[in-house]
Amino acid sequence: MNRVPDDDAYPATAGAADSLEALDHHVVTCRACPRLVAWREQVAADRRAAFRDQTYWARPVPGFGDDRAAVVVVGLAPAAHGANRTGRLFTGDPSGDFLFAGLHRTGFANQPEATGRDDGMRLDGLRLVAPVRCAPPQNRPTPAERHRCSPYLARELELLSPTLRVAVALGALGWGALLASLDEQGWAVPRPRPRFAHGTEVSLRRSEDGSGPDLTVLGCYHVSPHNTSTGRLTATMLDDVLERAAVLAGRRV
Repeated sequence: MNRVPDDDAYPATAGAADSLEALDHHVVTCRACPRLVAWREQVAADRRAAFRDQTYWARPVPGFGDDRAAVVVVGLAPAAHGANRTGRLFTGDPSGDFLFAGLHRTGFANQPEATGRDDGMRLDGLRLVAPVRCAPPQNRPTPAERHRCSPYLARELELLSPTLRVAVALGALGWGALLASLDEQGWAVPRPRPRFAHGTEVSLRRSEDGSGPDLTVLGCYHVSPHNTSTGRLTATMLDDVLERAAVLAGRRV
């Protein structure tokens, strides 16, 4: 019988996953970060009044979307009463409402609203991923928690690499986590690493010798209400980044 790895070592074994389906199973069974496990389960026990009759997912949240995606959108972590409730990234909270509407307007999603895993949402050519897979208190994972969870993002990007051409990083933390992961995988990330800014575009090669396809990393302000309600990120600004991703991925003439 195969032995389940110790909790602390569990994320490090993600590299053994030979498919996205296997990786997703690995993710949802992880209990490597005691603080995050306690928080996600406490939130599920102390549900918001609006969701009192719902059963929360209360587990790590896997990636969602096309298994042969040319574009990935990199967030940060599940929301306590969003993805931690619904079990799908960016689903069931205001950030996701803003993002999925944009994905629908730009042709990546079949519908503009996402409410739960059984709502019929499909993504075409795009996958949602996150550097941290459990909802953190105050939406702030610690550096140690981000580091411990990083093998999941790394393996997901590796499994997508045959078709992946564009990565959209939402916010500075998503940008930093993405570039760190790509650097470790052998992508020729410039040094010093490019700084995050909305609309930033960085083209990478797979290795220093220039072999392999290009990967373009795009910066976009995070779709959090803090940005969208203040006008720092508008629907037009989001659409512009997603449209650029579509062009780079060969989805637009």
